[in-house]
Amino acid sequence: MNDAIVVGAGPAGSAAAVGLARAGAKPLLLDRARETGDALCGGFLSWRTLARLDALGIDRASLGGQSVRFVRLFAGERRSETMLPGEAIGVSRRRLDGLLQAAAVAAGAGLERGVHATALEDGAVQTRDGATLAAPSIFLATGKHGFRGFPRDPAGWQRGDPVMGLRLRLPAHPALARLVGDAVELHLFDRGYAGLVRQEDGGGNLCLAVHKSRLDEANGDPAALLRTLGSALPHLGERLAHADWSQDVDAIGHVPYGWRTAESVPGLFRLGDQAGVIPSLAGEGMGLALASAAAAAAAWCDGGGDAAPAYQKRLAATMTRPFALANLVWRMGENRRTAGAMTSMASLFPALVRMMSAATRIEPR
Repeated sequence: MNDAIVVGAGPAGSAAAVGLARAGAKPLLLDRARETGDALCGGFLSWRTLARLDALGIDRASLGGQSVRFVRLFAGERRSETMLPGEAIGVSRRRLDGLLQAAAVAAGAGLERGVHATALEDGAVQTRDGATLAAPSIFLATGKHGFRGFPRDPAGWQRGDPVMGLRLRLPAHPALARLVGDAVELHLFDRGYAGLVRQEDGGGNLCLAVHKSRLDEANGDPAALLRTLGSALPHLGERLAHADWSQDVDAIGHVPYGWRTAESVPGLFRLGDQAGVIPSLAGEGMGLALASAAAAAAAWCDGGGDAAPAYQKRLAATMTRPFALANLVWRMGENRRTAGAMTSMASLFPALVRMMSAATRIEPR
């Protein structure tokens, strides 16, 4: 019998499976995809996230990502560039998830693909094909996608105008390398922002968090919105000049940025975006995934399934300050009255940018 079932084989679920298996447990890792894909979010790994990956046996050389040393802000014609507190990297989720899944299997975890979990009932996982999988503990790590029976309400100021996530992959090109280089870029605009980082293949991962009202102005067409933004924002337009518009723009709806929970029940550990969704502008989504996985595995090792409620409360408390700061910066960045001033302040006071970058990292207790 399995000691634990981990629902979701992304970074949070795979890292939890590694921790459990190394402690002598028998976890079963479930993934609804039959092959490892390139998820929409999570292409930036901070210096602290890289340290956590080192502890899991995944070093920078195996990731092979693009070195990132600077954060660059754009608001209209204003720009700033600041060195990060530590070296980060840009890497695709396909590469990251694949390495973490392999580490979980090597540690002794089971991995079953093509299993679509649909509900948790009476301490068991129900699947789309009608199967019931039971274990004393369940780790819920299904990422930004909602899971039936576990609502995640966004912050009040988002409810009337929810936030969408969009992603366009930019092909490798000398111009992209020259323009972006070893920076992660944040292009600020009214009711949203775009983050851009190069990854291991030299291409760019362009992700947007944008309110639905802004997408509605483009008749719900993500590609049309990107073209409009490229025309209005010259720096972003330069980067989109060599986009392959035959590619689909990936999308995910109603992302509850800023939400977190302190609630759980014995036997249920909520990880990553199922524990809290930090605004992606902070670049700490993968950090939260790995930090929550390590904390949950340690809690299980100390107290078994009964440790879940206390773990959830501790994690929620740890998220309070980073989430508050990330929300503040995000709201200033997507407001046209404050985005320019924020960018100018970043240019004048680079130490403040580094302080905020460090303060939005997740350090579980």
